[in-house]
Amino acid sequence: MAHTIVTDVCTGVADCVDACPVACINPGNKPNARGNSYYWIDFDTCIDCGICLQVCPVEGAILAEERPDLQRAA
Repeated sequence: MAHTIVTDVCTGVADCVDACPVACINPGNKPNARGNSYYWIDFDTCIDCGICLQVCPVEGAILAEERPDLQRAA
C-alpha cells in the first residue's frame, strides 16, 4: 500500500522528494487550501519504504496508508 501526502497539510518543504528512492513524489500545480506549494505521491510507483515519513518535518503531512480522499494529485 502506498503512502499519502495530505495536500492541505503539506507546506512544500520537499525533503521527501530528494529522499524518495523511486521518484514517486511530484509537485502540485497550484497552491493548497493554506496557500502553500504541495507535493503528492504517485500511488502506482510508491514502494511503501517509509523514507518520506522519516524525513518530513511537517507533522501529519504524510500518512502511512493510501488515502486518495486526502491527497490531490496535481
